[in-house]
Amino acid sequence: MGGSALDVAPWLLGGYLTHADDAGEVTVRISEVEAYLGPDDPGSHAFRGKTARNATMFGPPGHLYVYFTYGMHYCANIVCGTDGWATGLLLRAGEIVEGVDLARERRSRPATDLDLARGPARLAQALGLDRRFDGADALAHPFRLVLPETPPADIGRGPRVGVSGVAGTGQYPWRFWLPGDPTVSRYRPGRPAAARSVGP
Repeated sequence: MGGSALDVAPWLLGGYLTHADDAGEVTVRISEVEAYLGPDDPGSHAFRGKTARNATMFGPPGHLYVYFTYGMHYCANIVCGTDGWATGLLLRAGEIVEGVDLARERRSRPATDLDLARGPARLAQALGLDRRFDGADALAHPFRLVLPETPPADIGRGPRVGVSGVAGTGQYPWRFWLPGDPTVSRYRPGRPAAARSVGP
């Protein structure tokens, strides 16, 4: 996971993240991520420096940064880069390929399985992630991360979803997705005025 989040992002697409607990295992095939580049990124939680909330973003890479947002949802990210430099990838969407029944229970049985992990809050909920797992190693038990041997040949790229201000515009085309995948989020712009960002 070393290296810029922009370089790591294509490798996560089509990769598999598994979380195992006493209830069982759930695996998501990742179809969409967003990159956040710390002090170089006005959309990042780390834009103004290190805090108790965002400390995990500063390393080491390969660990999960899990945060609570809007007083109701958790979102999960994989830290990239090197120790001391806060970059990460928001796990925005994916397809549940193992543990579908458990994911349905956690998600209160949505109308379609395509919605089980479409959106970062839904993905975290389907995997059973909350702040207890902030700082957990995504490469060690109870997690398993399997990446493709090569990045997908066809990758979509554009503005991030729901991020306010300039950070949510085409100046920051830091959302990456698998074109045509039905689990990818629907794009919606953020508010033009400064507001809390969706991603890390």
